[in-house]
Amino acid sequence: MAGVYGNILEMIGNTPMLQLKNMDCGPCELFVKMESMNPGNSIKDRIAISMINKAEAEGRLKPGMRIIEATAGNTGLALALVASQKGYSLTVVVPDKMSDEKISHLRAMGAEVRLTRSDVEKGHPEYYQDIALRMSQEDPGTFYINQFANEANTQAHLDTTGPEIWEQMDHRMDAFVAGVGSGGTVTGVGRFLKQVDPGIQINLADPEGSILEPRVNRGEDVKPGSWLVEGIGEDFIPDILDLDVVDKAYAISDAEAFEVVRNLLRLEGVLAGSSVGTLLGAALKYCREQEEPKRVVTLICDNGAKYLSKMFNDHWMIDQGFIERTSYGNLRDLIGRRHLEKEDYTLTPEIPLNQAIKRMRMYDVSQMVVIDENDAVIGILDESDMLLALTGRTTDPNKPVSEYMTSRLETISPDANIEDLVPIFRKDLVAIVADEDHYYGLITRIDLINYLRKQLP
Repeated sequence: MAGVYGNILEMIGNTPMLQLKNMDCGPCELFVKMESMNPGNSIKDRIAISMINKAEAEGRLKPGMRIIEATAGNTGLALALVASQKGYSLTVVVPDKMSDEKISHLRAMGAEVRLTRSDVEKGHPEYYQDIALRMSQEDPGTFYINQFANEANTQAHLDTTGPEIWEQMDHRMDAFVAGVGSGGTVTGVGRFLKQVDPGIQINLADPEGSILEPRVNRGEDVKPGSWLVEGIGEDFIPDILDLDVVDKAYAISDAEAFEVVRNLLRLEGVLAGSSVGTLLGAALKYCREQEEPKRVVTLICDNGAKYLSKMFNDHWMIDQGFIERTSYGNLRDLIGRRHLEKEDYTLTPEIPLNQAIKRMRMYDVSQMVVIDENDAVIGILDESDMLLALTGRTTDPNKPVSEYMTSRLETISPDANIEDLVPIFRKDLVAIVADEDHYYGLITRIDLINYLRKQLP
């Protein structure tokens, strides 16, 4: 029976271990430690309580002070959880590539969120860690956690995560796979496992574009690139990161990470975050390289509910070029939401205006086509139409959209030239791609921008 706890912080740690049975693990047994089952849904709960407890014990964090941290999201959420229970306020500085779900979650927990650029390196005034440090230096009533240089981060994994893994594996394992967000996990767990069995191989999972895989495998110092996976990979070497415990590193592309984590949900029923795709991708590569059976452990670092708008959203995956679609060699390739593939959202003329507005809000779109019983476009309802309707004195929101839609349409053949779209956009309209046989979808300005962006080197 599960225990009864007096505080949610008591539920941090002691997460279960799951063996993956439906993925291709070569000759190996692959286990994942379900860190997503911590109360804050990530492994970062462990370090949040460790770092705050240590700061309190040392007198650096006192009642009434504000905690400041630079975070990719999960450490911020974990700090928000601990801070809310201990009575501290929290400000987090977050790079702007983080998911909307993480940011909304942080704000819902009472944290102040400051977004900054994700396209700059350490030393730039808009780099998220430099901003957090500057904010703490300017306000003596704050405490900068600094997970990247905080030894309590490493200690949390040395004291808890490592021993738990060793016991759950019955003191029999051959390899451990982890990534680097701040460096605490691979350092703490790696040191513990090397102490109990020096033969255990510690593998680093790193996104393509991060500087760590070239450093580990080839001793190279490279200029950092960019990647979309969140909370993993670095453009610098964190102070607490001990690369001496790492035996080998695997570079995993965004495309591979997203495919792996989507397969994890489909095959194993585990909804996990994007960094798990990097870890699991590296773990699977290691397993498939082996000629003899090995017992391998990696982590489900966080819950995938924070990424439903990203890699679990087919539209986002298509827009980023991670899902291949049929290419037609004409304007149909520019359509963001293809009608014949049922990717778009449409209205019928008899739907009440009020219901149409609800649908547009639910699907987060600014316009929807109105189609008749023959699947032909007879109008468009966009934000301007809604605004005019709602400000009209005689507007009845229960009347059908056919009375409020725009019938001034710009239809273009799928075989037209891209240049033919420009005059349509200059009229502040969208292009309806159709021929005498079918309606194929809309092309908006952002669809054209996305298409042209993908043509760049």
